[in-house]
Amino acid sequence: MNINNYLMESGAEALRLELKTDVSVVEKQAKWAGVKPAMRIADIGCGPGITTNILHNLNRPRGETVGIDFSENRLEYARNNYSHKDLHFINRDVRKPLDDIGTFDLVWVRFLLEYYLDSSFEIVKNINKILKPGGILCLIDLDHNCLNHFGIPERLERTVRKIMNELSIKANFDPYIGRKLYSFLYDLKFENIEVDIKAHHNIYGKLKKSDEFNFLKKIEIAPKKINFDFSEYKNGYDEFVIETEKWFEDPRRFTYTPIILCKGKKPPS
Repeated sequence: MNINNYLMESGAEALRLELKTDVSVVEKQAKWAGVKPAMRIADIGCGPGITTNILHNLNRPRGETVGIDFSENRLEYARNNYSHKDLHFINRDVRKPLDDIGTFDLVWVRFLLEYYLDSSFEIVKNINKILKPGGILCLIDLDHNCLNHFGIPERLERTVRKIMNELSIKANFDPYIGRKLYSFLYDLKFENIEVDIKAHHNIYGKLKKSDEFNFLKKIEIAPKKINFDFSEYKNGYDEFVIETEKWFEDPRRFTYTPIILCKGKKPPS
């Protein structure tokens, strides 16, 4: 994947990622993962840096946190907003060797593997090389992504399922990556593996501005990246958007997405 092939690439992507990040939720996830002061932590796929900063605030004092991402635009945003002496950001492709950045006590991978359907396990194996023996690898991602709704019109539900299927085929997107994380650590012979499952999206009643922005950005950008054919809609994409907005803004609507957290300790060499 390069910057041009990233599914959600747009001029507003750093803002979308920033707005959808709930600081208190990430803090709880980080504490569950085992983040504590004085660690050396890598945040793989750090994006605009907000999650890296949350990890680092839990890593103080004497800790070092490194955000790693392939997008120089988002890294520039991260450096401008979050960099300081023990928190910095570097540009890397996580499918390639990472030997030059040293080793880490904890490696955090959140909302990255869903974009790599054909190579997610290879990426985890590559990331594993920068983890110290006895170190913690924490993988976090969604499952059944964008596919759990009630009160959605039948035509819209069929279209959403077709879009997700085509995203898998044409854009290497994996809406079912969450359920695979445990097997990744198991196959790498990690020890003390733990799994936690919660609701990431749990949207009902009055619509929050952050959920509205995030969801509508997805339907604005993703279908266009795969040139999806809105054949069930006489007026194509525009009619699809109108129907989606009407359904999503209805307080009777219910939609949710599970998030699966998986952590384990790297066995001794």
